[in-house]
Amino acid sequence: MYNSRPPVVVGIDGSDTAIHAAQWAVAEAVSRSAPLRLLYVTKATHPSAEDYYDDIQRAEEALRNAQKAIEATGQPVEIQTATVSGVPGVSLVEEALDAEMLCVGSVGINRFARDVLGSTATYVATEAHCPVAIIRPQDDAHPESPDWIVVAATGDPGDESVIERAMEEAKLRRAPVLMLGGTTELDVIVEQWKGRYPDVHVYPVADGADIGRFLKTHDEWIQLVVVGAIDADELARILGPPGHSRFHRTAASVLIARKRKAD
Repeated sequence: MYNSRPPVVVGIDGSDTAIHAAQWAVAEAVSRSAPLRLLYVTKATHPSAEDYYDDIQRAEEALRNAQKAIEATGQPVEIQTATVSGVPGVSLVEEALDAEMLCVGSVGINRFARDVLGSTATYVATEAHCPVAIIRPQDDAHPESPDWIVVAATGDPGDESVIERAMEEAKLRRAPVLMLGGTTELDVIVEQWKGRYPDVHVYPVADGADIGRFLKTHDEWIQLVVVGAIDADELARILGPPGHSRFHRTAASVLIARKRKAD
């Protein structure tokens, strides 16, 4: 039966990183009883019929490989596949207008998220009308635990929804949380969230709420950083320049906790 709920959309381009992003997104879809929509963006124009058919063939192969990888997880998720033509960032944003979440890999093999802070990733991060996850490749040296989720208590009005998203991710992925902030009332804030999520371990880090500086100066293993929509245009400062990761010992991903346009 077709699932009419808004999907979790994943950008697919044939890269291993895109497949990893799709695998990461499975839990998001299952937890929402939402379909997982795999989307490949072909070129807007083709110089020849041969180039067009080659592009379509690459799309079909990439989507087929991603679907197989997801099916191999054994998770009960409905998989939808689609191909559209256009500019990757613009097409992704348009296709995810009513999505629960949009996920892309941080690096790709063609035009898609060519580097973590290339035009596609930056456009999606700032222009999408739903939460956006930029998923980095998994580090082979990655430890089983702890595998932190990081969020900052900045005191801004949007803190509530951002921290809530981080706590939901921690609950979903059974991960502990590092909550950054100033010394004033941080312990109180942490205790409040512990009360709402008693199964999530939350640890205060009273070293300021600057996530970029924290990631540059600390060596904790981090799987996910959760930031608000207001920080989307700060992605470059948080993660560092293309081809260079500020994360010393981790392949951390970033979730921009933007509210859905439909909410």
